[in-house]
Amino acid sequence: MSLQFTMQFIEILDDLSINGEKIIEYFKEYEYVEASCETVQGDKGSTDFIKILIKGKNGKSSGGSTKTFGLVGRLGGIGARPSRIGLVSDADGAVAAIAAAAKLAEMSQKGDRLEGDVYVTTHICPNAPTQPHEPVDFMGSPVDILTMNKYEVLPEMEAILSIDTTKGNRIINHKGVALSPTVKEGYVLKFSDDLLRILEMSSGQLPATFTVTTQDITPYGNEVYHINSILQPSVATDVPVVGLAITAESAVPGCGTGASHEVDIAQAVRFAIEVAKEFTAGKISFYDEKEFEHLVELYGSMKVLQTLGKDA
Repeated sequence: MSLQFTMQFIEILDDLSINGEKIIEYFKEYEYVEASCETVQGDKGSTDFIKILIKGKNGKSSGGSTKTFGLVGRLGGIGARPSRIGLVSDADGAVAAIAAAAKLAEMSQKGDRLEGDVYVTTHICPNAPTQPHEPVDFMGSPVDILTMNKYEVLPEMEAILSIDTTKGNRIINHKGVALSPTVKEGYVLKFSDDLLRILEMSSGQLPATFTVTTQDITPYGNEVYHINSILQPSVATDVPVVGLAITAESAVPGCGTGASHEVDIAQAVRFAIEVAKEFTAGKISFYDEKEFEHLVELYGSMKVLQTLGKDA
């Protein structure tokens, strides 16, 4: 079950000595999985970027033709040592992504292989810096957002679900998970009916959603306010991106410890797996392609919002 893998990786990641190699080692026993990591040095330390490929029966990595799904666990760091001891709230994205990869790997081993490939990316840093943010402090990162996107947003991904802890705000007053509208090439599109249906089904509740502003879909570094980095993958790709926020009723600092709720993370894992099943089978879409083309015809390209702006 998703909860089992979630609890397992909460314990694995809550470790001062954890690194990417230890996570990759976990996946070596699986026949249909390729996993790798790369350590990247930044101005404020280093982090290990992880890439996990779960091969589908008819996936493009094996010469097939079905769609490829991308799952990004977005965060600054899993720990803020030495200033904070233990797993921080910001780690939820990494936990969810790796737990989803483990569940998909286990399913494949037992014969329940998906039609298409699934790429899972995230990074592991148990001693990341913190940074000021309103209304509560965020986790920083040893590397900048351009580096994150370079290693986590892959050209093979044909649609991306970005999972990120989104508790450091007073906008989302719901504990659990919440879905964003689809973002593509600078356009904020309507919510995907397919994804809303899957969220209803996997949670057993009416789907919670959250709003996205123009600022949120522009790159970090342009000196405007962002709710967090959940939709930063959208600035580095032309494929549709949807954010799945792990949320709280109160404003919780990203660098806060004791604030990761395994049931909420497991809900994100369940949703991600069900989306992966249906997307790689060609049963769902993240956006209405005809309507998007019509928008571009009417109003032109919005790709400028994927850049730092005209003066950059």
